[in-house]
Parts: sequence; C-alpha cells; structure tokens
Amino acid sequence: MKRTLLIIATLVTLGIGASVLFAGDAPAQQSATPVTATETARTIAQGDLVGFVAPSGAHVWRNVPFAADTGGENRWRAPRPAPVWDGVREALAQGPRCPQIANAFTMSDDPFENGDLLGDEACLNFDIYAPADAEGKNLPVMMWIHGGSNVSGTSADYDGSFLAANENVIVMVVQYRLGPLGWFSHPALRESAQTPEDASANFGTLDLIAALEWIKTNAASFGGDAGNVTIFGESAGGHNVATLLAAPRAKGLFHRAIIQSGGFDSLSIDEAEGRTGDQSNPSLEVASRLGGPERFHTASTQQVFDAFELDGSGFMDLPRVIEDGVVLPDTPLRAAFSSTETFHTVPIITGVNRDEMKMFQVLDPRFTRTRFGRLVVARDAKFYAASAEYGSRVWRIRAVDMPATQMAEAGHGQVYAYRFDWDDGGRVFITNLKKLLGAAHGMEIPFVFNKFELLGPMDRFMFQKKTFKARDELSRDMGAYWASFAREGVPNHPTKPDWPAYVSGDEALIRFDADSDGGIELLRGADSFEAILEDIKTDTRISTQERCQLVSDLSEWLPEAGTDMGCGV
Repeated sequence: MKRTLLIIATLVTLGIGASVLFAGDAPAQQSATPVTATETARTIAQGDLVGFVAPSGAHVWRNVPFAADTGGENRWRAPRPAPVWDGVREALAQGPRCPQIANAFTMSDDPFENGDLLGDEACLNFDIYAPADAEGKNLPVMMWIHGGSNVSGTSADYDGSFLAANENVIVMVVQYRLGPLGWFSHPALRESAQTPEDASANFGTLDLIAALEWIKTNAASFGGDAGNVTIFGESAGGHNVATLLAAPRAKGLFHRAIIQSGGFDSLSIDEAEGRTGDQSNPSLEVASRLGGPERFHTASTQQVFDAFELDGSGFMDLPRVIEDGVVLPDTPLRAAFSSTETFHTVPIITGVNRDEMKMFQVLDPRFTRTRFGRLVVARDAKFYAASAEYGSRVWRIRAVDMPATQMAEAGHGQVYAYRFDWDDGGRVFITNLKKLLGAAHGMEIPFVFNKFELLGPMDRFMFQKKTFKARDELSRDMGAYWASFAREGVPNHPTKPDWPAYVSGDEALIRFDADSDGGIELLRGADSFEAILEDIKTDTRISTQERCQLVSDLSEWLPEAGTDMGCGV
C-alpha cells in the first residue's frame, strides 16, 4: 500500500518527486526477506506451496499463479489454465507486475526511469493473506482489485495481512492484464478466436473471472469458503467490480461486491476501434502501427507498447471497458444496472471520498504553485476548495447516487452507500495536507486495510502520532463493517450506527470520520446536478470568472450551465 498512486502524487506535490526518491537511480527501500514457515504449507490444485508469517501473525503466500503466461500465442486471448509444478513452491517473493509504462507515480525496488516498460506478461498471480488459525475453516474470502486507471498498479502495493488477522477473513490481492494487453478490440481477434471468450475485447475482465474460478477451486486450501466471496476494489478496481456485476460469465463466482470510488462507464466497439468518436489509441490505428494482425502474437511486449502513443504527461490513454457483447453486454455498462435481469443482484456497497478531486487538483498548476522550490500551496484557497467540492460531488452522483438509485428502482434492496470524510492530515511548513488533500481519492485505502503506510517519508506528516488513536479506531470500525458485509451480506457493527440500504426517495449513506469530526453517522438525501448548479450560482467564495471556469470544467455533466450563467460555454 505504501507504493500506491497516492504516495508519489503527494511526494510530487511536496516537491519531492519520483526523480529524487524513487527513480531508477534510487530504488525503494526493501523490507526484510521473508522466511518460509512450515505451518504455512498448503496443497492446491497446481501443487504444494509454502509461505511465511507476517508481523501481524497472518500467513502469507505471494506470487501464486492462477493462469498461464499471457505472452506470445496467449496474448489477446482468454486466460489459459494455471501451470502445475513439481516439488514445493516457495511463495515468498512478489511476482512480476503486469506490463505497464513507468511514470512519476510508479515505485519499484528495481532501478527504472520514467517511460520504461516494466513488468512481465507472466503476471496473473495472487498475494494471499489468511489468519494464523484459518486452516480447515470456512472463512469469507475477499478478493481485492487494485486501481491505477487500468493501465498501472500491482499487488505489491497492498498488504492484506492486518485486515485478514483483525477481521478473520481471507484476503486475496489479484493482478490482471493492464492497458493495451488488458483491453483491445480488433476484428482479427474475433476471426481467429480459439474459444468463445477469445472473441472478447476485455481481457483484463476475463483475468478477474479466471481468478474467481481459481478461488472456487482452491479457497478451501487456505481456510476460505468458495461459497462466500466478496470482490472489492478502488478507483479502476471499483470500476472493474462494476464490470463483474454486469458480466454474465461471472455469475455465481462471487456473492458480495464493494465499489470504492469506482466508475460505471464503457465504450462501444466502434469507439474502441476508432470508427466513431475521438478515443486515443483506437485499436485499428494501433494494429497498423504494430505491423498488422499478423504481429499480434509474435511482437515483443515492448513492440506492443511502442505502438501506443502517450499523452504529454506520459500517461497511456486508451480504450478500457468495452461493450464487446462477449464478456460484457453490447450496450452501455451503466444501463445494465436498470434491471435485475442484467446485473448480479448480490449485496453491493458503493461509496466515494468527500474530496476525491483534491488528488488531481493538487498536481494541476491552475490550482497550486510551488514555494521555496518544494512546498506546495493553493493559488487561491477558496477557489481550490470550491472546485474540489463540486467536482467531488459530481463523482459521488455518478458513482453512488445514480447507480444506487438505478438498482433500487429496479427492485434490488441490498445496496449500501457511504462517504469517507477523514481529513486530519498534518502540515509540512506552509503545505497544509488537511486542506490540499483532505479526504482525497484513495485516502480510505489504509483505513480499510488498517495499515497507515501510504506516503513513504511523508507519512509522519499525513498520519501524525497525535491522530493515531482516532485513526486506528476509525480503521478498525471500517474493517468491521467491511468484514460483516463479507460474512453476512449486511454491513453491521455491534456498537456503531446501523447502515440501512439505499432506497430511492429515502437515500441513506454512512459517513466515515474520526470521532473528533462527528464520527460515523448516517446521512440522508441524494445529490443532483441541478443542486450543484444552483450552489455554484450562489457560491460567494468564487468570482464570476472562477464560476465560469467551474462550469467549463463540469460542462460534460452540466451542458446548459454556461449559457445559463452567461459564460458562453
């Protein structure tokens, strides 16, 4: 977790960029090498393996493959069966990440430079965490899907040992194909498909389905109940949870779902292939750059990535979550949640962080500037706060209110919603993390996992000693809600507020915060684009020019707002 997107984003924010601390000439600090522990010996379908005992007391197995190498002939095909092995596999070291382009948000123990291709196509593996006494039990299984815009990320960024030990659950952190290898639509792939699933365009989604199938076969070896599986993920991971909820092939493989700051959007095949729209890196154009379909299974990984263009910041933007009619419906993903016939009606939690957009604003020179070469401050504190508020409210509507209302009105009565508000980060001289980041995108992750290693050397400022007791209590409470949901399908807590289902017309959200800021409490009422527009009109914090900038930034969701306010957009 200490190597998540949030780490580098904050370090860059503070002027301590990846080129200083984490680039190729300065590898990340390595932890002590794990030692095999005989009590972790297990037998799974592929063979025998042994792991180690974490400081929390949890048993850990790393780099456990659930499917075959996805390179060469297996590239842009559904995942093939996992390899078997002779002898005992020592599951101690992290496996390779799935191929991705390194940037300022990347961390690795190995040297690299921004723009390098990192990872290996033999990357479909799990890191597994279990309580010490789990063997022989039927504990809930929680499969975590990492974020990273579906173009980056790795299981090494998340430590599930404390969640497993504290809440008596099995945590499995999964890797899946990313970027161009995970989402790619082309007629030649449909024509050459060896199985019906090969005709898909959502290979990353197929990987997650294969991971769930592996859990069904092997969960009992770790003390897990294959009949009680919760999928949960943040950001792109949450988006992928939504895709699994709408994927017919995933039916019956999981039994609860948690979407943390996720999305519900998708692209048509025509958009993904470049026949319509203005999507970056459409596949027909990429295939031409690569040398044609005959190169799909013979090109090197580097050659595949070289065929995709990066934007000015080094980010790889490309089609993701495609309406292929094979794994996902050939209609918009969001539409699936309007009928109980088109999504899996398992118990669902969906939620957001109050200040989602601050993670992105803090890196935007329109909103911040650097003082004394390193310290970041808001250019205009009032406008910074207003912009983050309205953008984050849009995120809430699209990730919580709209889909939860859709599902509730379709007749699904087991949808629960939350908002995460903790914002007690400290200061670095004139850089105020409480104001600049607050409850930003990704900030809930250490609270769910009960491990406050998020910002590397900046942790002592974000997570100050004086806030530890309140933070730990909130983290334990959130973990208890998450684990109760995984066990029973209802997010209960023995001493905290009941968490009612989200009902259209009587919308309820649980707000998570420290006791000093109101604690865990129930909020009621949905937000709306109309309410945002009215609030922008009367917001005394912002000038007319700033109001028009806000309207422009939000024009995709408030199309008439500019004209209504005389902004000319």
